[in-house]
Amino acid sequence: MLAALVLASPATSQDVPLPDLFSDTIDVRVVNVEVVVTDRGGNRVQGLQVGDFELLVDGEPVPIGYFTEVGEGVARAARADADKPEDGSLQAVPSLVPDEPVRTNYLLFIDEYFAIRRDRDRVLKRLERDLAQLGAHDRMAVVAFDGRNVTRLTDWTGARDELRDAFREARKREALGVMRRADIDPATTAPDPPGVAASGPLAQNTLGGVESAPALNSVRRAATALNLSKRERQIQRSVLAATATVRSFADPPGRKAMLVLTDGWGVPGFNNPDPFGPPPPSIESIYGPLVHAANRLGYTLYPVDLAGLNPRLANSPFGIGDVSVGYNAGAGASSASAQPSPFAAPQGLNLEWSQDAAFGYLAHETGGLPMINAFRDIALAEAATDTRHYYWLGFEPPRNQNDELHDIEIRLAGHPDLQVRSRQSYLDLSRSAELTMMVEGSVLFGGAPGKETLAVRFGPPRRARGRKILVPMEIAIPLDDVELLPMGGRFTNELEFRVTVINEAGERSETPVEKIRISGATEPPPGVVFVYETTLLIRAHEHRYVASIYDPLTGAVLSASGTVGPR
Repeated sequence: MLAALVLASPATSQDVPLPDLFSDTIDVRVVNVEVVVTDRGGNRVQGLQVGDFELLVDGEPVPIGYFTEVGEGVARAARADADKPEDGSLQAVPSLVPDEPVRTNYLLFIDEYFAIRRDRDRVLKRLERDLAQLGAHDRMAVVAFDGRNVTRLTDWTGARDELRDAFREARKREALGVMRRADIDPATTAPDPPGVAASGPLAQNTLGGVESAPALNSVRRAATALNLSKRERQIQRSVLAATATVRSFADPPGRKAMLVLTDGWGVPGFNNPDPFGPPPPSIESIYGPLVHAANRLGYTLYPVDLAGLNPRLANSPFGIGDVSVGYNAGAGASSASAQPSPFAAPQGLNLEWSQDAAFGYLAHETGGLPMINAFRDIALAEAATDTRHYYWLGFEPPRNQNDELHDIEIRLAGHPDLQVRSRQSYLDLSRSAELTMMVEGSVLFGGAPGKETLAVRFGPPRRARGRKILVPMEIAIPLDDVELLPMGGRFTNELEFRVTVINEAGERSETPVEKIRISGATEPPPGVVFVYETTLLIRAHEHRYVASIYDPLTGAVLSASGTVGPR
C-alpha cells in the first residue's frame, strides 16, 4: 500500500504555467504611496519637498523613508537645499535613477464576463489609437477573463505591433455581457456555491506510525454569509480574477497602473434595495480584495466604463450629463455620497449611479481615476497623463502579518489651498491569507503554487442530496518535503491543507483551511508519505481543482492540480 501511494502520479498540471512570481508569496517590505498634488484649478503642483508632506498611518505620524519627485516621466534629482532629516534616514526611491525616465507599466484587464462586444471593441480601438501616448520606456501587458479562465494575450512589452496584435485578438474573443444583463435578479440570498462542502475529513487514518487529527476548521460559505445576490456573486468572480491578475504581474520595475475594462459592476445591494431584508454586504467585501492587492503591490487602479452613459439618461431631471458624475479631478473622490436616494431614481439611472460609485471606490482607494462616461474614449491617454507627474513616497511599516487594514493619509503642511490624491490604505497580509489567494488564483490561471509533489487519488463518488455527489479524496504528502520537529518526545508539525474547485461555468468554491496534525514517536525514514483523507461535495459534473499543503515551519508549499467529476 505504501509503495502504491509513493508511485501514484500527481494530477496533470495545466499547459500554461503561472509566472514565477505567482508561485511564491510576495514579500512587500516597503509601502509605496504615489501622491498627485493639484491646485484649485486642477493643475499639477511641482517642486514640493519632503518637508511639505506629512504621512499618517492610522492617524499617527510616520517617517517618510523614501522620496522622489517624478516630472514629465523623469525622476528629478533632489535639490541641494532640500529639507532632509539630519540622520540621513531619507533616501531617494531605490528603483529610480535621478534624471532618468521612470517606466510606467500598464496592466490591461478585459472583463469579457461583463463586456458587451460593441462597447468593448469601441474602447479597445480607442486604446489602440492612444498607444502613441505611451513613453518610450513604458510597457503594457494584456489579459482577458471569460468568466472561468484568465488568458494572457501578451506579457509586458513596449512593442506597438505586439500590443496591436493583442488588441485585435481581444476583439475576436467572445463577450458575455449580454448574458450578465439577462441574469440581473432581485434575489438577496444565494444557493450553495459548487465545490467543497464537507465540514472536514470524514475519516482518520494511521500510516507508518504517524497519526492524523480531525480538521480544526469547517468550510465557510462566504457567498451565503455575505448574503450575496446572483449579480453580486458574478461581480465577485470578476473581481477575484482581477485580483489574481494583479498578483501574477506583481513586480515590474517602475510605476504600476491597472486599467480594468468592465461593465455592470455596482455597489452591493444598490440596484435592488430591500429595507425589510437583511443588510447588503459592504462595498469593501466585494471590491476589497482587488483594492488591497493593488495597494499592497503598488498598483493604481483606473476602472474603465465600457458602456458609457446611457443616452436616455443624459437629459434626465437628475442632472447627469456625459461627464464623470460629480467627479472632482483634483481630489479623485467619488460623488456617491452626494447622489440622490436610489429609491427615488429610475431603475436605469439607479444602475448608472451604482456602477459609477463602484468605479469611484476602486479609483479613490488606490489613488487612481474612474474612467466613466466620456472618459472611456480617452482612458489610456488620461492614465498616461495622470502618471507623468507625481511624488513617490515610501515607508517601511511594522510587519505583524495579522490581516489588519491600516489607513494611510497624506497631508500638506502649510498648503491649505492644495489637494492631494493617493492610495488610502495597506493590508498587513498574513502568510495564511496569501496562500489562500495563491490557490484561488491558480485555479483561474492554471497550474498550481509551489512544488507539485502531492499525489492525489479520488475514490468512487457517492450520490448526495440534490444533484450533488460526495467524492472521497486522498492526499499523499511526502514527508521528505516537510519538517517534523522533536517536541515532547515526538516528531510533530501542523500543516495547513487547502483545496478549491471551479466548474465549467466558472463558479468557484470557497477555500477552507484544514489543519493536519502529524505526530509520530520516531523520525520518519526517507521516502515515507503521509495520507490525509477528506471528502469533496460537488455538483455532478467535472471540476478543475487545486490542492495545496503549507508547512508553517519551513514556508514550503506543496500542491497538485487536475480534474474531478462524476467519473
